[in-house]
Amino acid sequence: MSMAKGSNVPVPAPSVRVEVEWRGGPGVPDVDASALLLVSGKVRDDGDFVFYNQPVHASGAVRHETKRTGGGRVTDALTVDLPSVEPSVERVVLAASADGGTFGQVPGLRVRLLDAANGFEIARFDSADATVETAFVLGELYRRQGAWKFRAVGQGYDSGLVGLATDFGISVDEPRRTAPETVTPPPVTPAAPPSAPATPAAPPSAPVTPAAVPSAPAPPAQPAAPATPVRLTKVTLTKEAPAVSLAKQGGTSGAMRVNLNWQSRKDTKEPKGWAAKISKAVAPRVELDLDLCALYELSDGRKGVVQALGNAFGSLDRAPYIHLDGDDRTGAVESGENLTINLDHRAEFRRILIFVTIYEGARSFADLHATVTLQPRGGAPIDFSLDECTVPSTVCALALLSYEGGDLTVRREARYLVPDRGVSPQRTIDRVYDWGMNWSPGRK
Repeated sequence: MSMAKGSNVPVPAPSVRVEVEWRGGPGVPDVDASALLLVSGKVRDDGDFVFYNQPVHASGAVRHETKRTGGGRVTDALTVDLPSVEPSVERVVLAASADGGTFGQVPGLRVRLLDAANGFEIARFDSADATVETAFVLGELYRRQGAWKFRAVGQGYDSGLVGLATDFGISVDEPRRTAPETVTPPPVTPAAPPSAPATPAAPPSAPVTPAAVPSAPAPPAQPAAPATPVRLTKVTLTKEAPAVSLAKQGGTSGAMRVNLNWQSRKDTKEPKGWAAKISKAVAPRVELDLDLCALYELSDGRKGVVQALGNAFGSLDRAPYIHLDGDDRTGAVESGENLTINLDHRAEFRRILIFVTIYEGARSFADLHATVTLQPRGGAPIDFSLDECTVPSTVCALALLSYEGGDLTVRREARYLVPDRGVSPQRTIDRVYDWGMNWSPGRK
């Protein structure tokens, strides 16, 4: 159902998916969806702002999903479970911001409201009058007489996500306007073999008890520190700025989630008529299956791999402190494949290589529209796209995490490797990065 600006419709579904869509291409800014939960027109605190750096509301009612590309369109999405929205929340504002340009440069911008259970389109609002705006309120979900309704808004801001957020009561941590700082990690030196464990450090000396000193008068009470402002920064690693420090991004502890999603074959155009019959007769269609993997080397010299192949899913509470949650066969934005890295044990890592392999269904990453996002807790998300592939590659080295001087550095690799005939993707990436593993055939 197409809507005009200012119109509204009832929302019959208890859980909805909000998709912000546009046509991507050269020179088109990236667009990010967000939501604000309002009471009397303002957020109660900064936790009521759901976006790429704060993807889940504390109530669990609103979630920001992973961005997807397919069919010439890009989609950023939110899910809203309406029964879980707290009773005091009157409105959920659905917004978008343009990164690297204005909405006048974004073709085909629209917001779609879908039934989350079956994908049925409840409403659609096409925004066609944008010019210099860098942020938009596209729509809102609001309560009316005990039920939920959706309104098409189309209100623009020329002050970007910062202006939109502060207008609704969000305190924003704006970065200083200086040249971007990058960190180039030193070359990785070969590790000692496992048979030669690292020499443990000498135990610390016993603490010294200081002599008693006259007590000083207590200092005057200080006012409570204000809440930490919301960080709106994103990180995109490029050839010119290939590395970033997790400590400087605020991602120093807790779980870092690594998500892989892709466009399933069933989302692409199927051949019709005689072409379909010939295609099925000659080569039965195989569903696309990508695998998110990690090679690791610990500080004591132990090495290994976390991957679905061979059921090497790892563990978070013991070495290697990396866990793969399962083997996904759909690439769905709601799930995909997810690695979690326990940054509380970052000092026990020497290096971690995040890579992706094609298990079956394709001979190259070209046109698969696969994306990977690293999301440290409290830090900015780090995005990678696998759309740059121009060779028949079945394994891509995405990022190398190196521990040095008390900090983990993430370095963009973006290397599309072509295995030799009869050589597995895992052996290929091991050889290129000199990991020194002994590989044997494995199956799922």
